[in-house]
Amino acid sequence: MRDPTRRENRLLAAPAVIFLLAMLGFPALLDLLYSVSTVSFENLRAPELSGFGNYRAVLQDPYFWNAVSFSTHFGLLTAALETGLGLFLAVFLSPLIQKRFWLMAVLMMPMVIAPSMMGLMYRLVLHEFVGPLPYYLYEFFGQSPAFLSPKRAFATLVVIETLQWTPFTLLLFYTAYSAIPADIREAARVDGTRGLRLFTHIELPALLPTLLIAFAIRFIDGFRVFDNIYVLIGSGAGGSSTSLSIYIYTAFFKSADIGKALAASVLLFAVAFALLWLLGRLLRRRVRA
Repeated sequence: MRDPTRRENRLLAAPAVIFLLAMLGFPALLDLLYSVSTVSFENLRAPELSGFGNYRAVLQDPYFWNAVSFSTHFGLLTAALETGLGLFLAVFLSPLIQKRFWLMAVLMMPMVIAPSMMGLMYRLVLHEFVGPLPYYLYEFFGQSPAFLSPKRAFATLVVIETLQWTPFTLLLFYTAYSAIPADIREAARVDGTRGLRLFTHIELPALLPTLLIAFAIRFIDGFRVFDNIYVLIGSGAGGSSTSLSIYIYTAFFKSADIGKALAASVLLFAVAFALLWLLGRLLRRRVRA
């Protein structure tokens, strides 16, 4: 006998699925078509199929692999920092936020700012000649590091990204931490489990699915980062700060190599899809266990 609830869920989800197919399906198919075609702005309406030459050109391009390396390191480091800091702040500030929930709105403010505006703001603040931070460092200490130089640009970008998006993980972890049933904590305390042992043996396992989700979301977002880096420093000296998204943008708009750019974008989409699929499998295994 068929489950009526399952049929009802499908009917309720149908409008959203149809909307997503209409809005995202056609552009995705068009990207796939262009990625295996010789295409430019002159023949956008009549691309010439050329096989997988664009993918071969992308995979043989050293600048592509430099961009992949930059995006991977940037995504992993920022995701780890944001996840760790968000978890620490959620646990540490939980009693204070429960009493004064308006503090959460204050903590969320960096996340509300558009990344491009954040990049522009820090570009003005950290500018070597007109920035207030280098000026005051030089006034008080007699010297100031060049925050946007090739040697320090990566660390500066990581710090800026972490400061902006740690509130996102804080919100996720605070919600999950607050949802842990109080009777579980009380039972653990009755058995003598307190402090760090309570956190590592009771609370942290309950937060593990949220940890995985937060890390995956922040890694994907860091891996495809574009706007704040492009506004702050661009592709950097010798392409030192070229993320995969900046590589695609440069190939598309500056080099007019549309097929190559879309081939790289398909590879980026494949990586993001594979990570989300792997995360889904891990979560399903945990639910079954």
